[in-house]
Amino acid sequence: MADAPGPAAPGPATTAAGAVPGAGASMRLDRFLWHARMAKSRSAAQTLACTARMRIDGRTIDRPAAPVRIGNILTFAQHDRVRVIRIEALPTRRGPPAEARLCYQELTIENRSQEARDD
Repeated sequence: MADAPGPAAPGPATTAAGAVPGAGASMRLDRFLWHARMAKSRSAAQTLACTARMRIDGRTIDRPAAPVRIGNILTFAQHDRVRVIRIEALPTRRGPPAEARLCYQELTIENRSQEARDD
């Protein structure tokens, strides 16, 4: 008679934002954009990754399956502005907006003085 398998290993620990910690973990770019609520749908996230001239740590990305990791810097155009964000955590689900904002830090500095000038 074969030995019965032991209890299942517990799943990965999660942070308060429902994100999996760990420097070696990665996630598809399109999934991150969708989970972090930067795109309304997964297909919109794929389109953004393919056509928005997105950069990960300065490297141009043209495929939605590119892996992103904690600490990566994403640069991309969205809604007539350039967004620069740092990935702080990899989300495990598409949660509410407040939870999604905990997964990244916005590095873009709004420069209202240049927008207001009409030279």
